Amino acid sequence: YTRAIELGLDRKSPIFALGGGVVGDLAGFVAATYMRGVPFVQLPTTLLAQVDSSVGGKVAVNHALGKNLIGAFYQPDAVIMELDRLRTLPAREIATGLGEIIKYGIIADTEFFTWLEQHRDDVLALTPAAASYMIARSCEIKADVVRQDEREGGLRRILNFGHTIAHAIEKETGYTRYRHGEAVAIGMIGAARISTAMGILPAETCERIERLIASMGLPCTVKDASPDAMYDDLFHDKKTVGGRIHWVLAEDIGRVCVRSDVPEEIVRENILGLFTPPLLRKACNETKQ
Repeated sequence: YTRAIELGLDRKSPIFALGGGVVGDLAGFVAATYMRGVPFVQLPTTLLAQVDSSVGGKVAVNHALGKNLIGAFYQPDAVIMELDRLRTLPAREIATGLGEIIKYGIIADTEFFTWLEQHRDDVLALTPAAASYMIARSCEIKADVVRQDEREGGLRRILNFGHTIAHAIEKETGYTRYRHGEAVAIGMIGAARISTAMGILPAETCERIERLIASMGLPCTVKDASPDAMYDDLFHDKKTVGGRIHWVLAEDIGRVCVRSDVPEEIVRENILGLFTPPLLRKACNETKQ
C-alpha cells in the first residue's frame, strides 16, 4: 500500500497479477482494498492458478490460525492466460494443478472425469489439445457455479470438495510441505472415504477417485502432521457454522452434496487413515474383516 501511494496510483490505476496463485491472491486483495477498489487484471502463469484462483473472484491471505481467513470477493476485469508458459513448469507444479482439475470432474462432470482417466499421458505431457481442453472445461465448470452463487451462499460450496481437510493439512505442515493442489488431492481422498463411510458413495467409486489421483503423480497420504491437530483445525474452516462442519461429500462421479451430520468418529477415523500408505491400509482393513 505504501508503494502504491508513493507511486501516485489512483482509483483508475490497474493492478496486474503476473504469477501463480499467491501473487494473484495478494495482488487481488490489494486491488480490492486500495482506495476501496481499483481495476484488477489476472495473468496466471501456473496451471493451478489458471484453473482455480484466477477465476471466481476470491482474493485472500492466510492467517496463523487458518487459510484464507482474511479476504474479499473481487472479480478481475480480465484474465489473460498464455498456455505456452506452462511448459516451463516442473512436473510437481503440473501435478498440483491437476488436483483441482480432477475436482471439477468429481463435483460436476462425469464425462470430464472419464476423459482424464483415458488421456492421462496427454494430460501429464500437457499436449496443446489436452491442455486447452482441460483448462477451458475447468474454467467453464467453475464459472458456471460462480455465476449462480458468487458469494458462496449455497451452490458455490461444492467447489470446496476436498478443501476442508486440505486446509488443515496445509496449516499443520506450515504451508510449505504440500502445494495447494497436493493437499486438495489428499483432502479429496479423505472426503471420498468419508462419503463411503456415510453410505452415500460406493466403495468402488471411491477407489476410482483414489486411482486417478495417484495416477497423476499426486500424494495420497499425509506426513509430518498430527491427526488430532488436523481435526481441531477443521473447526476454523470457513465452512464451519455454529460449530458444525459443512462437508462437501461425493454421491457419485459428477455429483456431490453438502452434509453437516457426519459423526466425529467417522471424521477422526478417516483423517487417521490418510497417514497410512494405501497398501498397508488395505491389509489392515482385510485383517479387521
